[in-house]
Amino acid sequence: YPVCLFHRATGLLCPGCGALRALHQLLHGHLAAAFRFNPMLVVSLPLLLWFGAKYALHQTKHQPATIGARPFWLWLALGVVLVVSVLRNLPGSPFAILRP
Repeated sequence: YPVCLFHRATGLLCPGCGALRALHQLLHGHLAAAFRFNPMLVVSLPLLLWFGAKYALHQTKHQPATIGARPFWLWLALGVVLVVSVLRNLPGSPFAILRP
């Protein structure tokens, strides 16, 4: 797998660290292994698939594609990503599940 440049430069895990390995495990049907590599990706995958299907539907109808989410939800998603990023870099056992 390719090396995360952010992790190599800082030694910290970025929000995407483990995402490629998690997708690989998901494609092979190993949900638990995928969750161990990147829990945030596995949890958010149904929402991402829904947005992708909505985008594809708009494209087939030749309509302008919009996210259709209120700014509050986008800010909330950004906040969750930032909180998970901080928590997965904290030492200790309570947050070990967030580390690959």
